[in-house]
Amino acid sequence: MDERLTELERRVTQIEQRNVRVEKDKAWETSMTRIVVVSVLTYVVAVLAFWMLGNRQFFLSALVPTAGFILSVQTVPMVKRWWMERR
Repeated sequence: MDERLTELERRVTQIEQRNVRVEKDKAWETSMTRIVVVSVLTYVVAVLAFWMLGNRQFFLSALVPTAGFILSVQTVPMVKRWWMERR
């Protein structure tokens, strides 16, 4: 009986630890820090790509994909809520 109880306690502890990891991961996915970091990286990569392609306005052109990312991040949660309400 003690072995079963010990095993159950171990499994509950594992589940609780997993839940903490999942909650942190979920918080990261919706965090402003993530949005800013991905936006900056998107802008930098786009600047480099447009510069390498010979676009003379590479700083300005790089705003397009960056704005697209920011708009998608802001729009997707609303679409998700709408979709979930209709399911």
